[in-house]
Amino acid sequence: MNRYLLSAGALVLGTGSAFAHVTFETQEAAVGSTYKAVLRVPHGCDGKATTAVRVQIPEGVISVKPMPKPGWTLQVKKGKYEKSYQLHGQAVTSGVKEVDWSGGSLPDEFYEEFIFRATLAADLPAGQTLYFPVVQECDGVAERWIEIPASGQDEDSLESPAPGIKLVPRE
Repeated sequence: MNRYLLSAGALVLGTGSAFAHVTFETQEAAVGSTYKAVLRVPHGCDGKATTAVRVQIPEGVISVKPMPKPGWTLQVKKGKYEKSYQLHGQAVTSGVKEVDWSGGSLPDEFYEEFIFRATLAADLPAGQTLYFPVVQECDGVAERWIEIPASGQDEDSLESPAPGIKLVPRE
């Protein structure tokens, strides 16, 4: 019985840190497909309410369209891509590089989702993980979910991991 309780306790403690990070609801997507990114923000910063969420859009993620959130100001920062991508038979050379939701208030004891839709370029490398660095601001304090694991490094060893999606081949 004690062994069972210890195992259950270790499982709860072990999964708690995963729930403390900003993550995507769907953590896998096919290259060359449309992806609905639901960014989950599970808490504020050290007890303070979240007032802004900024997500960097990595290279190869194109045609980004964020969903407005009532009570929040939505802004996008655009720029040139490193290369040209094909989208519906047209060459695309620039687009959204960052999405910012600000001016709202998400108290620390509540959970919220921030959503955008995007196309994952067909030439992204299936089998790899694509990371989206996020900065979460809370009344002058910032949580930077920007760490990307080095080759061979375990993502779970990072203190402030960037949310990511595993790229899979298109069926």
